[in-house]
Amino acid sequence: MLNRSFWSGRRVFLTGHTGFKGSWLSLWMEALGANVTGYALDPPTQPSLFELAGVRRTVRSIRGDIRDFSGLKTALADARPEVIIHMAAQSVVRRGYEDPVETYSSNVMGTVNLLEAVRQLKLPAVIVNVTSDKCYANREWVWGYREDEPMGGRDPYSSSKGCAELVTTAYRESFFPAATFEKHGVALASARAGNAIGGGDWTSDQLIPDIVRAFVAGRPCLIRNPSAIRPWQFVLEPLRGYLTLAERLLQDPSRFASGWNFGPVDTDAKPVCWIADQLARSWGDHASWVHDSGVHPREAHFLKLDASKSKACLDWHPVVRLEQALEWIVEWYRAFQAGEDLRAHTLAQIERYEALAGEFEPTG
Repeated sequence: MLNRSFWSGRRVFLTGHTGFKGSWLSLWMEALGANVTGYALDPPTQPSLFELAGVRRTVRSIRGDIRDFSGLKTALADARPEVIIHMAAQSVVRRGYEDPVETYSSNVMGTVNLLEAVRQLKLPAVIVNVTSDKCYANREWVWGYREDEPMGGRDPYSSSKGCAELVTTAYRESFFPAATFEKHGVALASARAGNAIGGGDWTSDQLIPDIVRAFVAGRPCLIRNPSAIRPWQFVLEPLRGYLTLAERLLQDPSRFASGWNFGPVDTDAKPVCWIADQLARSWGDHASWVHDSGVHPREAHFLKLDASKSKACLDWHPVVRLEQALEWIVEWYRAFQAGEDLRAHTLAQIERYEALAGEFEPTG
């Protein structure tokens, strides 16, 4: 379980707090008692979890672009954070094809800007740089990728995340080596997660939002790659990994300043069509999907993470199985349809998740 006393009053700088995962994490850190400064562009979707759940009331919110080095450096200097979680990014594979310059500038130079600002400010902090499961050179293996596998990516988004990992390693080795932590005070790690799913996501060209939009509109959802297999996980699973990693980094940088995978159990790596079928049954109202047989940019067919390192060294384990996560997702979007208090609903799911995590005892 998370250490609430660690987070109570802790100064945290969170980039990308207006996004889907960033909004969930902001609400959770508020519940943990952290003092959060968020730095991000305006919410990337309309509607957005940031607005619907009142995340603005949760954090000190700064509108800024991670590509703006001067603005980012000023915000960091003002916030003087003890923990930095870097999540701001261009996060959609298909958008990477449409605008590769934005993708590389945000995902690569945005990471450089953050780490360079910390270096220039001589700011002692724990840093968790969140990248993606797609950072690996994907060989379409049926087994999961481990943290020491080569970085890569055949599309702009995936390769930008591989580059962000290489930047992180270079800064750690060149400027923030764990062996001299007492001198510079920076503990730097990266986190690679599977496909995080949950209520409040309206990102374009993403499976769950596309399905929900179609179901709400009463039409079949068009699905591009129904046989593609992904490591699906409820959004709070990787977020708990990031928070756990930050705690451990401060305790022992020499052991934890490296890359970490946070993926689901093997049986929760499912085809897209399986997810669509489950959601259609749970949603009811004659919800359905059809194969979009048009020509689309290349995407990986098979992708899975090996989270053995996180399980063994961080005592992090998935606690919500995929079927349950999908039930919570349908519950959240039905609450949205009904006009319920979505801040209260989201916080209730966080509390429910914490209870499950507290009860969980790993076997084997």
